[in-house]
Amino acid sequence: MTIPNGPSSSILVRRISTIKWIFNPFKVLEERAEKYGESFTISKNISPLVVYFTNPQAIEQIFTASPELFDTNSANDILLPLLGEHSMILLGGAKHQRQRKLLMPPFHGDRLRTYGQLIHNVTDEVISQWQVGKPFSVRSSMQEISLQVILNAVFGIHEGQRFDELRKVLTTLLDSVGSPVSSLLLFFTSLQKDWGAWSPWGRFLRLKQQIDSLLITEIRERRQQADPNRDDILSLLLDARDEEGQSMTDEELRDELITLLFAGHETTASALSWALYWIDSLPEVKEKLLNELKTLPSDASFSDIARLPYLNAVCSETLRIYPIAITPFPRVVKVPMEIMGYQLEPGTLLLVSTYLTHQREDIYPEPKKFKPERFLERQFSPYEYLPFGGSNRRCIGAAFAMYEMKLVLATILTSCELKLANNRSIKPTRRGLTVAPPASMQMIVTELKKQEKPVLV
Repeated sequence: MTIPNGPSSSILVRRISTIKWIFNPFKVLEERAEKYGESFTISKNISPLVVYFTNPQAIEQIFTASPELFDTNSANDILLPLLGEHSMILLGGAKHQRQRKLLMPPFHGDRLRTYGQLIHNVTDEVISQWQVGKPFSVRSSMQEISLQVILNAVFGIHEGQRFDELRKVLTTLLDSVGSPVSSLLLFFTSLQKDWGAWSPWGRFLRLKQQIDSLLITEIRERRQQADPNRDDILSLLLDARDEEGQSMTDEELRDELITLLFAGHETTASALSWALYWIDSLPEVKEKLLNELKTLPSDASFSDIARLPYLNAVCSETLRIYPIAITPFPRVVKVPMEIMGYQLEPGTLLLVSTYLTHQREDIYPEPKKFKPERFLERQFSPYEYLPFGGSNRRCIGAAFAMYEMKLVLATILTSCELKLANNRSIKPTRRGLTVAPPASMQMIVTELKKQEKPVLV
């Protein structure tokens, strides 16, 4: 069976098409799916052949296939300048498995619950800077929360010169490739020319070098001043050993820390911004959330909040309707294989479309509508709902991200009344390698709430 082809095109036409996809990826994907169906190639005459799948049956075949059938590192080279060659995301095979095992423990089980007070305190601190009646940038505030949380969780510090430097340089670096136009630097290697500190790519490289230097310095100081009482992520990773008793090198740790900082900052900030948008846009959603939060006892724990079903449904629907990551990481076929009757040759690049899968009418009726109730009415398989990717490449910080989203939203909703500065609907915009609400989205505090009981303790 032949996969429906995209149009054959010249190099110029393909580049124009890529630019359109960068600026409006969801629209381009929907147009392709409407024209070619649930599985399609990007173009007839490109190498390697790029194939999109959106059918859960196909996704299950891909996610459950042996990882050895795919090359999962070379297809992600676009991330190399940002994350570094030792990042788990850019590794394959045994190296990827080793790093994943070393990185997993801090993000699951009892460890996760230790971050509750941190998330609540940071959110409270950011809320205290909002003024009644004065508009504020939603994404900037959510970025401040997520950045402080991940820096605190990773390094166990919340102040000091190095902390302030890291926070400043990380924000500047992400902003340097954050707009749709500057995002072109990541997608077109021909633009990655260092013409000095004044050039876009030269500035990016120098900011990245600053981050590398700050992280290496912190890692080496921590090795020399080992403290068994510290339980931050860096301390846990310094003590982590693989099956052969080997620890991570300074360079491996640096690249994994950068990966955690980027992945744990931008994505969560965008998801929180979308959640606040939908909660304000739909009064019935806000009412149900507030009523659910009122059911919490006065001695409620952070775990009690995280288990609230409607709060969980709101977070889940937020990640469904506009997933922050457009696709899970690409996979390159290494041996001839068949997916849903389609014959795929070695070198074919497979892409699972998270967005198009989440927009399937047969799985999510009225997919354009924000309806948290879907997640109360049924449980979706990991091949129907995949905001964090899947199989052995699933995001290791998925549980952390959901936990943070729930606690931040609960803290905001019980602390103040918010409303959008204007009632215009907003559309997703390119934010580096992800998709996010526009930076222009603003909200206003209309009232600060006096809590009669310590809901979050």
